[in-house]
Amino acid sequence: MKLIELRDIRKTFYLGEVVLPVLKGISLDIAKGERVALTGVSGSGKSTLMNTLGCLDRPTSGEYWLEGEEVSRFSNDARALMRNQKMGFVFQNFNLLARTTALAQVMMPLLYGRKYISHKAAKQRAEAMLDRVGLADRMDHQPSQLSGGQQQRVALARALINHPPFLLADEPTGNLDSQTTREVLALFRQLNAQDGITILLVTHDPQVAASCRRVIRMADGLIEADEITATDLP
Repeated sequence: MKLIELRDIRKTFYLGEVVLPVLKGISLDIAKGERVALTGVSGSGKSTLMNTLGCLDRPTSGEYWLEGEEVSRFSNDARALMRNQKMGFVFQNFNLLARTTALAQVMMPLLYGRKYISHKAAKQRAEAMLDRVGLADRMDHQPSQLSGGQQQRVALARALINHPPFLLADEPTGNLDSQTTREVLALFRQLNAQDGITILLVTHDPQVAASCRRVIRMADGLIEADEITATDLP
């Protein structure tokens, strides 16, 4: 089944009298349960496409269907609700609060979401998710007490706490060493295989992109290549 359908997505920025077309007609489908890498050089349009897919920005024209709903013209509130319920985000810089424990970081999307959940139930779910990503013994630690890889695992647990069907990861290994990168990518593969989460991994690193079965390469606001890799790493 298709999770995502894009039809002739275009995005143009207007900077005073300067017209800057960034996405120039993107059409693609992503099936439920796929693990996809989106790659390309700086300025290729991959970040703008990720922002569109993540309902962080609206396209100038075209259609974006997510689980059968055309979301590109949703109101700001409706897009925020879509992000909260159906998407998780992981970023290169982790985006953790400095003086907040791992447990509290992961609980936040539950406590500030639109669906009521008790503090006790939120705590139990957050504990289970931190255990899932291998941080059962780090729940009371603040970011300064955690390694880069551990901070990214906290960010991943927070992104997954609402059980979204779609996870967007923007350069998630950009600040990690090679060993930690392999560990985080293995965790992505595990979540994809065991939970069926659809993962879009935005990266400029060909080796990171190769960890996905499908690689979409962008250039100058268009899809330059859309390929199934020869091997799907375990």
